[in-house]
Amino acid sequence: MSNKEIANYFQELADLMELHKENPFKIKSYRNAYIQLRKLPTSLVEMSEEEISKLKGIGKATTSKIQEIKETQQLKRIQEYKEKTPSGILEMLKIKGFGPSKVRVVWQDLKCENVGELLYACNENRLVTLKGFGAKTQADLIKKINFFFRSRNKFHYAKIEKVADEVLQKIKNKLPQQQVALVGQIRRKCIIVDYIDVLIDTKDIQSIFDEELIILSQLENIYHAKTQDDFPVRIYTCTTNEWGSKLFKYTTTKEFVTSFLEQTTEKDFTNIAEEKEIFKKANIPYVVPELRENGFFVGKEISNLVEEKDIKGVIHTHTVYSDGMNTIEEMANYAQGLGYEYIVITDHSKAAFYANGLKEDRIIEQWKEIDELNQKYNNFKIYKGIESDILYDGSLDYEEEILKGFDVIIASVHSNLKMFKDKATERLITAIKNPYTTILGHPTGRLLLSRQGYPIDHKKIIDACSKNNVAIELNANPLRLDLDYNWISYAMEQGVKIAINPDAHSTKGIHDIHYGVLAARKGGLTTDFLFSL
Repeated sequence: MSNKEIANYFQELADLMELHKENPFKIKSYRNAYIQLRKLPTSLVEMSEEEISKLKGIGKATTSKIQEIKETQQLKRIQEYKEKTPSGILEMLKIKGFGPSKVRVVWQDLKCENVGELLYACNENRLVTLKGFGAKTQADLIKKINFFFRSRNKFHYAKIEKVADEVLQKIKNKLPQQQVALVGQIRRKCIIVDYIDVLIDTKDIQSIFDEELIILSQLENIYHAKTQDDFPVRIYTCTTNEWGSKLFKYTTTKEFVTSFLEQTTEKDFTNIAEEKEIFKKANIPYVVPELRENGFFVGKEISNLVEEKDIKGVIHTHTVYSDGMNTIEEMANYAQGLGYEYIVITDHSKAAFYANGLKEDRIIEQWKEIDELNQKYNNFKIYKGIESDILYDGSLDYEEEILKGFDVIIASVHSNLKMFKDKATERLITAIKNPYTTILGHPTGRLLLSRQGYPIDHKKIIDACSKNNVAIELNANPLRLDLDYNWISYAMEQGVKIAINPDAHSTKGIHDIHYGVLAARKGGLTTDFLFSL
């Protein structure tokens, strides 16, 4: 064991003690031990306990702990702290440049318990209200979190889409005469992506590698590479006459291929130059890449699959009235400038005190502002809405006198997320039955790559929405994408409409509709079942 490895135990111990607000003098002594031990020229493993105790800045307690590390390769005190610390908080401590004192603040004051929840809080502009934080700190933290996720090699689609497009264009520029296409998870528009996969119809691709796209290894026709920012890239090569066959192979999942082959008597799909010829040869309707996740859509004729142009208005937005970054007028003007016909302002309700939720007097104030602003617009409208917290018993967050004044009510759960399945389901159904509920917001409360969301009986929830004429939100925030696209087909079977909502906390957030549409397409959502006002 090296001195550096032993020293790292004291760095970790000091961080955990600072996180739990322990004795600052002890914390300082352990941080000092970390510095001193790293610089020590003599191996600690070879030194006796007496020799270690005579080192400058190393006291009796530290000496004892060094001996424990040498003998057991662990430190009992560290394990004790870890046992009383949520695993997600321990993960937060791994974010470079985000120290334990700040981790403690977001843990205690914002109740964030993992990195994904922290990123979501940053995107909702919640850190700027905390002591020791500000807009600049929050923006910097977002960059650090994104780097943290990159280092784990799992990416939200929104974080890798632009990089994939840049890699594609770079290769096209280097090989202008070749066919080049994105394949795999990127082409299927998966909500979580492991690799940027690319197919090229030539074996000679050495010219594409440089300081921006770095080759790591090669095995036959598959190359592993990475971008300068460490995004993983996998490149497949083929001949021109097998382009269609390989495009199909490297795009679809095994489940899709299995179902595809079960529905055709044709078995030979090699050496086909155009991908659509594969479907013609099999006598199976063409399936767009987004729907090739499993075998469900094989053999189905899908028409009117939703597109971004089908979204006529922006539903679910937050403003400076609660935790948004822009005024109502700024949000409205931006939405109108993007070509939308309306916007629904849905700030947080009063139970969401952490997000500056609106009490009744501020709702009246907001309604008045909306009425005044609407007089300025032609062919555009601002609707009065609220994202009402669903309370513990399933009721909404205001009395009927206030609820009936809204044009749109999105009912969402933001607290008490650890209910058992039956109770959580009952809670949502109670809210769905409320005559003022328009849309059920992000049904599970999940945060991709960080929070699974609370368990619910999806069929019972969808059935309840069908009976009560309530739409279900597909929250387009790329960290949520909730309702999960796998439930869209069942929702359509039950006649339930899906609202693709950006949950925008800024003008920039409106663009998240793009990711919601991609997820909706993966679920087969057609325009007939798209909610709009």
